[in-house]
Amino acid sequence: MIRFTRAVRGVHHVTALLMLVCLVTAAMLYVPALAEAVGRRHLIRMIHLLAGFGLPVPALLGWASRAFRGDVQRLDRFSPDDWRWLRGRDRRATVGGRGIHPVGKFNAGQKLNAAFVAGAILVMLGTGVILAFPHPWPDIFRTGATFVHDWLTLAVFAVILGHLWYALRDPGALSGMFTGRVTPEWAARHHPAWLDETRAAEAPGMDDPDQPRPRSRGNYGGSGEVTGPAGNTEEGKDDLSPRRS
Repeated sequence: MIRFTRAVRGVHHVTALLMLVCLVTAAMLYVPALAEAVGRRHLIRMIHLLAGFGLPVPALLGWASRAFRGDVQRLDRFSPDDWRWLRGRDRRATVGGRGIHPVGKFNAGQKLNAAFVAGAILVMLGTGVILAFPHPWPDIFRTGATFVHDWLTLAVFAVILGHLWYALRDPGALSGMFTGRVTPEWAARHHPAWLDETRAAEAPGMDDPDQPRPRSRGNYGGSGEVTGPAGNTEEGKDDLSPRRS
């Protein structure tokens, strides 16, 4: 089943590459041993600036994609189920191959990571402008920008390491980001609510405006089809059975 489109994967990959270039060149500029070993400080600084100013570009271009805008809307919503997932110690627990938490397309950790990265890009861009063009700014601005830029770089480095650690532990998630596809079994374990939503959207008649849509209060069965409301199995019986004269 399709999890990410080419546009969404492209935004992720290009942003990740630019972020990696920023971190590597930052290390070459600020770590004395690396700066001495690499040299070419002016070239490294130019590469760092170009990669840093380019960080928002993939997301801005990706906004033309409907799939990307839809994923941004999902990431921007934090539900009570997300809070329960964060507080719980049974996040990976399953029953019958299905996760016990109703996780949608993104879990709470992924939403927090996306929010941090988006905020960090904006802050790094703002402080980077002050550091790259220091003359119009007073000393207090330059000092503050240096402090924020340096410490936020360390925070971004730590978050990216954590992100990679979690991703490498989950081959299904890596497959979803690199190929765009995941198996229904993986989705059932990690994102069961998204699996139900996807199957309901792909059900026959969903694209026909004359066909009734599943009720939100219905239950999703193991096959992903929407069944009747719990405790009321007789509903609609008279419409389906032959009428008696």
